[in-house]
Amino acid sequence: MDLTSKQRAQLRSLANSIDTIVHVGKDGLGENLVKQADDALEARELIKGKVLENSMFTAREAAEELAAATRSEVVQVIGTKFVLYRPSHKKDKKDKIVLVKDSRKKPVV
Repeated sequence: MDLTSKQRAQLRSLANSIDTIVHVGKDGLGENLVKQADDALEARELIKGKVLENSMFTAREAAEELAAATRSEVVQVIGTKFVLYRPSHKKDKKDKIVLVKDSRKKPVV
């Protein structure tokens, strides 16, 4: 799943109002942290994380590794914070994030 720039912009604006719930510290990306992020993504679809000063990871490294482990997309990385997105698999979820459609027309071949 590749996000378009408009979809990334939409998700970045939604991420402004959410709290940081994942903290990467000196223990790095352990099983518990990956499970916490995975559960949060399933429940919320969009999560914000922070890399603490005592971590051995940069924010970009932590975001990319956590995204790979949770099958999500990195939306943005700014300073020590990052935002991840993964659509929920729950069909009955009421507040599902609806991404904007790509308005570019595909060339006819």
